[in-house]
Amino acid sequence: MAELQLLTRAGCHLCEVAAETLDRVAAEHGLTVTPVDVDADPELQAEYGDRVPVVLLDGREHSYFTVDVDRLRRDLAAG
Repeated sequence: MAELQLLTRAGCHLCEVAAETLDRVAAEHGLTVTPVDVDADPELQAEYGDRVPVVLLDGREHSYFTVDVDRLRRDLAAG
């Protein structure tokens, strides 16, 4: 089963929009999204800085700033 994570931070409007979109797409595939606060982890904060939100699919960067819905659906269907 695929693992979806959303790298985010408090007060990020793009993160809120991405979370809503990602939750919707994840639900289509019976998945849940794990939110990760980049500011809670110094390594993530150093790596991603202001480049959030970031979608991770199975631990690998899938998209950032926006959710690439078509690509994500295709990748989740491919399994």
